[in-house]
Amino acid sequence: MPVPLYQAKAEFFRMLGHPVRIRVLELLQAGPTPVRDLLPELDVEPSSLSQQLAILRRSGLVTATREGSTVVYALAGADVAELLRTARRILTELLADQGMLLEELRAAH
Repeated sequence: MPVPLYQAKAEFFRMLGHPVRIRVLELLQAGPTPVRDLLPELDVEPSSLSQQLAILRRSGLVTATREGSTVVYALAGADVAELLRTARRILTELLADQGMLLEELRAAH
C-alpha cells in the first residue's frame, strides 16, 4: 500500500529535523565542499558528521563524489537551497511577529 503524501512529507520534515543536517545544507549552499572543510564549521565528532551526511545522502538531498581520498559533498539540486531560503523567510516573518507582540506586551504594563 503506498504511503499517503502527507505521511511522506512528515517523514521528509522529520529527516530535516536535526540541527547538524540543516547546518550542513546551509554550508553546502556555497558549493561542493570536502568533508574536512565541513568539520571545523560544526561542533560534532567526525563519526557524527559522517552519520548525518549519510542520512542526507540517502534522502537524496546531497550528493557525494570521491576525489582521490577526499569525499566532496554538494546539494543535489537548487530546490534544496530554495527550501532553506523559504524556511529563513518564514522564520524571519514569525520572529518579526513575535517581536512586535513582545513590544506590545512590554508597552502594556
